[in-house]
Amino acid sequence: ERLGRGGWLCVGGWEGGGGGVFFFFKQKTAYEIKECDWSSDVCSSDLLVNPEDRAYAVMIIGEAVIAGARKVKACEVLEITVRTVQRWEQAGGLEDGRQSAVKCPGNKLSEGERDQIVDMCNLPQYASLPPSQIVPALADTGEYLASESSFYRVLKEREQLNHRGRASEPRVVEKPMCCKATGPNQVWSWDITYLATTIKGVFFYLYMVMDIYSRKIVGWEIHENETSFHAATLFRKAYLAEGIAGKDIVLHSDNGSPMKGATMLGMLQKLGVVPSFSRPSVSNDNPYSESLFRTMKYRPTFPTHPFDTVSDTREWVHTFARWYNHEHRHSGLNFVTPHERHTGMDQDILSRRKMVYLAARERHPERWSGNIRNWDRSEERRVGKECRSRWSPYH
Repeated sequence: ERLGRGGWLCVGGWEGGGGGVFFFFKQKTAYEIKECDWSSDVCSSDLLVNPEDRAYAVMIIGEAVIAGARKVKACEVLEITVRTVQRWEQAGGLEDGRQSAVKCPGNKLSEGERDQIVDMCNLPQYASLPPSQIVPALADTGEYLASESSFYRVLKEREQLNHRGRASEPRVVEKPMCCKATGPNQVWSWDITYLATTIKGVFFYLYMVMDIYSRKIVGWEIHENETSFHAATLFRKAYLAEGIAGKDIVLHSDNGSPMKGATMLGMLQKLGVVPSFSRPSVSNDNPYSESLFRTMKYRPTFPTHPFDTVSDTREWVHTFARWYNHEHRHSGLNFVTPHERHTGMDQDILSRRKMVYLAARERHPERWSGNIRNWDRSEERRVGKECRSRWSPYH
């Protein structure tokens, strides 16, 4: 095929249906394009052509144009457009411009440097040390191979990043499964909090169980120590007092020893109660009990001085529990008491409040720019993984 006035001749041959080798002849000079997959499905997108082949194509097309060939014809031979060549000729045009392209960073470690890191970590004096110890040790000797993160990355690629030492490997603790309560006595939460005594370093322990749907305190007790026996006894009393024998119920708590003790777990199994546990040291997984303890200890009536005896402590907690269940209008319950929520009385109370606000708006509509206050009843409470219920520590 004759390509214009310059006398360039293209001879093309296909090898195996995929790879192509082209020769351009001008007088007695030949240029060979590198082996490349120039099939139609690949060459339709220049982004799949590697930078070396792009540079070589730009060079030979430029030489053909200088010799007198038309640029369009030269591009047709390579099955690319003139616009593609123009883009390749621009600054940075030889690089893959796709956002998803895998690019090699300029500061990437060579294979020799990676081998040096692995060899250094396998030396006897460093074999039992993690990179966080090896890198400072090398710095003390005046040697720098790579950053600490590079050490970790290289060892991970070579499958040599293992836990070192006698300590157990850190374990990933999943969030507990979400427990949803749509009515009273479906999900309970319990915890233990310390109450200071007049003897420094000695505490009384308040065991408290609450219903997360109604926030009602269904059981509590004061003891001088923490044991799973006391926890099991308290839960059995609350279970019988609420009259929920034979019903499905979940008991949520943290991971303390009284919560996971054999006596407590045995009692739950005997009663057919499903235990649920928080992640270790994560109070957000047990927010209702933590919020209750915060409300208790920030009450104006909470003693400013430590408790003297167990009987005095029990007397004060009894007063608080009665106030909390029967008088405290809970912000998380749209300001009804836990007892009203637990017994279902809150529905009528909230309906009457709504009627009062609707009547007030009818009397003075000019004072209302939008809807009345929301007095709707929240229908569910959740605890555990992916909870969406709103709770405030200021209850």
